[in-house]
Parts: sequence; structure tokens; C-alpha cells
Amino acid sequence: MKTIPKIGCACEKPDHHYTEYRSSELGTDQTNGRNGEVTIQQCKLCQRIWIHYFVEYEHHSKSGRWYKGIVSKKDRLQITPENAVEYLESLDWYVYGGSFFESTGTFGQGKLNI
Repeated sequence: MKTIPKIGCACEKPDHHYTEYRSSELGTDQTNGRNGEVTIQQCKLCQRIWIHYFVEYEHHSKSGRWYKGIVSKKDRLQITPENAVEYLESLDWYVYGGSFFESTGTFGQGKLNI
């Protein structure tokens, strides 16, 4: 399990806002038909890098869900859309939310509910 220290930055709060980050698309995770959108985000305040994973199944209402976790610069080079879920599951904490969870965000750890 990868231990990520919390430093008290606004980016750690579950109710973050997309304008607090610089974002770039990493790609789409096609594993098992998930079609998860994987984005790299960098906090404008503390400069930490986050991996953001979003998936929604249009034929199911309230299926949207997202997960985000901090990634080191060293580990960032190893992250691909296909291993993003595995990476997030290896963290000691991540933030998740969406219509599936009826949540704007909360802390979690362990297996992702994709």
C-alpha cells in the first residue's frame, strides 16, 4: 500500500472544484469495456499530481462515479489508463464521489466500485 501524507491543501478536500487543477487527458481505460476516462490533474496551490478516473454508463441512471488519488512524479511515468484502477486501489486513501454514490466526494481506500 502506498502511503500518501495529507498536507492540508484544499485539493485534499472531497468537495474539490475542477478549476483548482491543471488537467491533461491520459486516455481511456478500455479494460473489460469500462471506458473510464483517465486524467492527470495538478493542484494549482500545492503542485501535487493527482490521477483522476471517471466512468459513467449512459444506459443506467445515476451511474457516474469518479476517483482521484495523489501520484508521485516518479510513479506518474508508470501510470497508464489500463493500470489507473490498480494504482488507485494501492493507495492508503483516495477521494471518490458521483451520482452513483449520491455524493460530491468522500475519502475511501481499497477496491474501486467500477
